[in-house]
Amino acid sequence: MFKSFTFQLLIRLLFINMLAILLVYLIKNTELWFTISGIGLILLTSIISLYYYINQMREDIKRFILAVKMQDNTINFKNKVTRGSFPELYESFNDIIKIHKDIHLEKDSMFQLIKTILEQVPVGVIVVKDKEIDTMQSEIVFFNMAATNLLQVPAYKYWHRLKKHLPFFTTEINNIKEGGKKFIELKIQDKLTQLSTEVIPLNLYHTDYIIICFQNIKDEIEQKEAEAWNRLIGVISHEILNSITPISSLSDTVHRMVANKETLDAEDLEDLKPALQTIKRRSEGLLDFVKDYRLIAELPTPDLQSHTIGEILQHIKVLMQPFASGKNIQLKIEQTSSKITIKLDLKLIEQALINLVTNSIHAVEGCEHPVIEINYRLEQNRLFLDVSDNGKGVDPELIDKIFVPFFTTRKNGSGIGLTITRNIMKMHQGSLEVNSIPFEKTVFSLVFKYQ
Repeated sequence: MFKSFTFQLLIRLLFINMLAILLVYLIKNTELWFTISGIGLILLTSIISLYYYINQMREDIKRFILAVKMQDNTINFKNKVTRGSFPELYESFNDIIKIHKDIHLEKDSMFQLIKTILEQVPVGVIVVKDKEIDTMQSEIVFFNMAATNLLQVPAYKYWHRLKKHLPFFTTEINNIKEGGKKFIELKIQDKLTQLSTEVIPLNLYHTDYIIICFQNIKDEIEQKEAEAWNRLIGVISHEILNSITPISSLSDTVHRMVANKETLDAEDLEDLKPALQTIKRRSEGLLDFVKDYRLIAELPTPDLQSHTIGEILQHIKVLMQPFASGKNIQLKIEQTSSKITIKLDLKLIEQALINLVTNSIHAVEGCEHPVIEINYRLEQNRLFLDVSDNGKGVDPELIDKIFVPFFTTRKNGSGIGLTITRNIMKMHQGSLEVNSIPFEKTVFSLVFKYQ
């Protein structure tokens, strides 16, 4: 690679040295001023030529580095490959620039592919450059067609313009700009739109971005609500009919017994007593059913206070240990010293745990070695309070039904415990999860968001 350059450099240096020696000799020993001037001019020209020769290489390297730095793929050194002093070096320059160009084209192609995909998905996607999205300089770098259609706005380039058009939406997004999910109801052109929204903060190459994804779930919610109402109406109708049918039948029987009589003797009264007692019992059952329904519908608003997990578990241990021991059930609660703190309504969460432990106590009836465990775990910014047992569990086909109000598999169960527990967790922005392997391990988990 360096042979041509080294050879030319040596020849030039040797020629310059010979001229310099000759010039010194002529100046000292002769007075041939015309010759001296000519040789001096040739020496100066040779030195300048050497400078430009070396400087040309330096400029070419500088051009190459600048091209890579500025991602300029138009520069090439093809003419230098055949005529330059470093053909292999210039060929490497060309190869590197070509590879850089190919990578750049591949990145552009991938970007266009992703952009095309995001334009086609039915989910609104907005990408904002700048974490502080409430500023005038916050630029919207991506606004897909679904976002335009869902929000009924043009694809704005700046966040403050979208804020001016949809102040409520932008305020709600700003409230979860650090990341999270939120359900947002918007009235757009006199039409109610229900958006399931998620915000994801991202840092790429020291630049902050916020990705906002949202979709209209109004139709899905309405379908789920209709299904829930149908199930609830079915259960309520079943319960009411179970009480009304014997009351109606007995009332008809009593009416026939007294219809044509002006007075009742002792024998008639004795015949009426069982019928009236049954009517009274079923009426009370119907009243209890209505009270249970009101209990589900009228849960108090949570009073959120900071409590440690150890405090919660200790309370449950004190409350439920005597009940479990009385039925020869081993209740294990071993993490009562935990200092992990979370905001919740202690009374409501205690009620939720009592419901789960009570269900477990009934589930382990008949087991040879009944065991109920209560503990906690942390996973992916979520805190789980687990109530597990080795009882009969929940059959897979019943998993979706156990949360329906008044559905129960117990003979004397009310069917509202799990419904109330799930509603309590929803009021805490959490959820109730279940995982069951019958007669091995069944786990009901109160799931909280935890930062």
